[in-house]
Amino acid sequence: MDTMFLMNSLWVMLGAILVIFMQGGFILLEAGSTRMKNAGHIAGKTVFTFGLASLAFWAVGFGFIFGENGNFLVGLSHFFYSGYEIEGMNLSSSVFFLFQLAFAGISIAIALGGFAERAKLSVYLVFTILFSALVYPVVAHWIWGGGWLSEHGKQDFAGSTVVHLTGAMAAFAATILLKPRIGKFNKDGSANNIFGHNQVFTALGVLILWIGWFGFNAASTVAVDDGFFGFVALNTNLAAGAGAVAALLISWIVLGKSDVTTMLNGALAGLVAITASCAFVETWAAVVIGFIAGIIVFYSVRFFEKRKIDDPIYALSVHGAAGVWGTLSTGFFATPELATVGLPGLFYGGGFEQLGVQFMGVAVSGVYAFVVSFIILAVTKKVLGGLRVTEEEEIMGLDMSEHGSYGYPEVFQDKGEKVSS
Repeated sequence: MDTMFLMNSLWVMLGAILVIFMQGGFILLEAGSTRMKNAGHIAGKTVFTFGLASLAFWAVGFGFIFGENGNFLVGLSHFFYSGYEIEGMNLSSSVFFLFQLAFAGISIAIALGGFAERAKLSVYLVFTILFSALVYPVVAHWIWGGGWLSEHGKQDFAGSTVVHLTGAMAAFAATILLKPRIGKFNKDGSANNIFGHNQVFTALGVLILWIGWFGFNAASTVAVDDGFFGFVALNTNLAAGAGAVAALLISWIVLGKSDVTTMLNGALAGLVAITASCAFVETWAAVVIGFIAGIIVFYSVRFFEKRKIDDPIYALSVHGAAGVWGTLSTGFFATPELATVGLPGLFYGGGFEQLGVQFMGVAVSGVYAFVVSFIILAVTKKVLGGLRVTEEEEIMGLDMSEHGSYGYPEVFQDKGEKVSS
């Protein structure tokens, strides 16, 4: 067997493991950013929904993305993938499948952030299956699987649009239909802070995601022969660092305090933004992209809150707004030498053509993900008799109301209905 085939397979397998381990980062990030009475539920549903997404992706998702005999909308083969080798790959097809499955799992994890602290577990079940079969794979085929956006030269190396914007728009649909958590907004429209119960968990979750992103971006080279994955990893790290610094500075300037949550969101925003462009831009541009993302996320959080959108883990800002910026950024910064897909950006003599393609891709993909997710949730609401737990169950906490036990039993035992917020 060819040595390079084995090396590529090993590298992408490592990337798949890193991306799957990002689910652990989401557990800590989401649990830490929400209240103690929901921590066990959040941890459990993350594992449960990744399992569901894996099965849906195996059954139809992979085939809709990469299937042959398809069209500009979806692929039409490779359903119920059984491990056979696919022609044209210089690595194990099973490893490639697992790597792509890991990406689908991240997108649904982002989407479900919009459900936090108020959705029924049955809603998670239905939505995860349908999102993993009908929403994510379609956008992924358009851009990565030979669909119509790829024919236009849409640049999205590792998924600022495919993974992050798609998940964020689904989260947006959920926040609208579920409505805000009890106590989030006052009658006059002003917002109350509902603080997460463990900022250390949140910070550790961000660090795990940061490390996992080296699998996300660098392993998307799916090859090791020229060492280019190192350059991709370098750009990824620089953007994350710039995002963290920018977000901390802007919060310090505007609020008078260097807000830790904002800084953590800034690091993630930098990572999300560089995901589209990490292979297409120079290192200095990666710093600029990450820095701007850190500023964008600060103002985006406030923008949505003023419009009474309750987004507990800031999916719309971190993955949505930063995903849009990251996708558009290649239209400015992609260099002639690195733009292996599409055209150079505006700042490198490419004019507005690539920027227009990027904008079109963002708009169409975002609208599709939002509309289809909204329809899925609206129909689910009718079928299940509602998306949201009762007021009593929400106040009690989803740990007890959905699972019958608390994630922190020592804190809550013998307290009856008195639940810490």
